[in-house]
Order: sequence, then structure tokens, then C-alpha cells
Amino acid sequence: MEKHMTNTIKAILFLALSYIVTGCSTATLPPATVHQSNTSDVSSYKYLIGAGDAVNIFVWRHPEVSGSFTVRPDGMITTSLVEDIPVSGKTPTELARSIEEILATYLRDPVVTVTVNQFIGPFSEQIRVIGEATEPQSINYIQHMTLLDVMIRVGGLTEFANGNGAVLVRVKNGQQKQYEIYIEDLIKNGEISANVDVLPGDIIVIPETWF
Repeated sequence: MEKHMTNTIKAILFLALSYIVTGCSTATLPPATVHQSNTSDVSSYKYLIGAGDAVNIFVWRHPEVSGSFTVRPDGMITTSLVEDIPVSGKTPTELARSIEEILATYLRDPVVTVTVNQFIGPFSEQIRVIGEATEPQSINYIQHMTLLDVMIRVGGLTEFANGNGAVLVRVKNGQQKQYEIYIEDLIKNGEISANVDVLPGDIIVIPETWF
């Protein structure tokens, strides 16, 4: 996980530096996908537990080992019966089955239910907005989230932003791809056709205007 985080941070810094140096570049990029509710990548999304999440573990007929636990920065939790259970990167259902296997050593036929009460998610699933956003930040991904949702969360564009020169960076099948996005058309001109899908791990780079 640490290696992945380091690589992601390096990618963000590289992109930021690239757009500071080449903010006026006219290179043509393919447009990002317009929002569609039946997009397979969006509809198949399942929430993954991450560091900082609060998970509630209920073990049927065993309240002594049930409870609420906060996922540590190393992606693990410690329960009253078992220490260092890895949970980060798993869905609640996957975690429930994993805990059942662990508890089977101590309990007969344990039945476990896991719910998440505080949503942060894995570092790799967060959407990052850098550059000329009012409040550049990392955002937790929500299913069917669009560019408009992201821009509302970051407070829109600064007065110096080149919103229509922004780029969406996405890693898919190990390959990094860049797409044109038209944020100014979307939030200032109301062009709903510019409201594209965002996916877990996307990076949005908003350059400064040069004139």
C-alpha cells in the first residue's frame, strides 16, 4: 500500500509540474465519457473499505466479539478476540466472510455481518483535484459521481482557472490515459453535455489561464 501511495503522489506532482510548464499547450486529447447511468464501470462499482473507516462487526449470538472498530492507517483492525485483521481494500461482504473464517478457529459456525458507518475508502479510490480549483483536495468516490459533483465539492474554479483546458487523468489496465474535460462550459455556461463520469482514482488537473 505504501508503494502505491508513493507512486500516486509522484504521479500527481509530475502532472502538476507538467501543467505549470505547459499550461498553454494545444495538444489534442480525447474527450471524457459523457455521464450514462448504465456505464459498466460505474454500475459495477462496489465500495471498498479503507483506512479511517468505521466498521461495525456483528457476530450473531456473540455480542462479546461484536462492536464498532476504526480501520488503522495500516489497513487493519483489532477486535476483542483477534488482533491485526486486514480489512482495507475489501468490500463489507468480503470482510464478513474473512472474519467468519478467522473466528471459526474460536467459535462454532460464526455468522458475521459488516456495515460501514464512516466512509473514507482506500487511498487509491479517492478522486484528486489539483490546480486552479477553489479548494483543491482529495474526495471520496461515490457511485455514479460526475464531474459536476466533484466541482461542487471543491468549490468551483478560481478566477485564474482555464477550466476548458482541464484534463482528467485515469489509469486503466495499468495504462495512464488523459482526457479533455470542459469545466468552464459545465459550471459557467450550463453545458450539461460536459458533465462526464468520474471513476475511482481519477485525477483532475486544472491549469491556470495564460491570458
